[in-house]
Amino acid sequence: MSTQPSQRILFDEPGPRGRRTIALATVAVALLIIALVIVVLAQLDAHDQLEPQKWFFFTQPGFATYMAYGIVGTFRATLVAAVFAFPFGLLLALGRLTRQPLVHAVCVGWVEFFRSIPMLLVVYAFLLALPSYGLNLDIYWKLVIPMILVNSATTAEVFRAGILAVEKGQSEAAQSLGMSARMTMALVVLPQALRLVLPNLLTQLVSLLKDSTLGYVVSYPELMERGRILTSYTHYLLQTYTIVAVIYVLLNFGLTRLAGYLQSRGNRKSAGHRGSRTELAATTMA
Repeated sequence: MSTQPSQRILFDEPGPRGRRTIALATVAVALLIIALVIVVLAQLDAHDQLEPQKWFFFTQPGFATYMAYGIVGTFRATLVAAVFAFPFGLLLALGRLTRQPLVHAVCVGWVEFFRSIPMLLVVYAFLLALPSYGLNLDIYWKLVIPMILVNSATTAEVFRAGILAVEKGQSEAAQSLGMSARMTMALVVLPQALRLVLPNLLTQLVSLLKDSTLGYVVSYPELMERGRILTSYTHYLLQTYTIVAVIYVLLNFGLTRLAGYLQSRGNRKSAGHRGSRTELAATTMA
């Protein structure tokens, strides 16, 4: 009995007329995008934004060094925030899954609160509100602590989903061998959950990297702040932020590809484990 492709389960495969419609729509959209790009380039050229001297500045070695310090500042904020936010998120996820009412309520309140407010508001709280109460931190921590607070809440939901995705039979088998609930969680459930959520954690790292762009609010010298300072001296607003955007795209693209690689690798390992169990079961039955 032949199995139906998964794509056909999700939607009906288009017929000849449908395929022609999709092809025509694709060509029309592509032509529209090309026309839009041409119009934008023509407008930029009309306002002298494509002149070579306005772009030649960005090929100078000094510019590369200057922006490299901004990239270092971005990674410094991102990685330190991840080092604190990810373990904190794991503790919040475990707190949401606990049966202790007080711990559960506190963790739920924390997650729901920081998931519901924009990080910019938290940054402004550390920048403007808390100093009036005597808590005036260094500009680095005025950026990093809000990143930790907000992303710990979103990361907690990632960990909670990973824990709940582990088959209940794993926990039941461990407890049937005499393992306590804590030992089962620490030695059986968490290792499998961490492997499941690793690609999502890298995606969360991309989100942290983008959140670091709020460093300009507190004047922290990350990549976006470097670009802002540069435009105040060169007045090349479009050119500078185009280069900054390209750098962010390359950084995020690299992290996203790494997440995709780890996810595909994890899927292959899971498929291999399932295949091994199937072969073992077949051999046992034989």
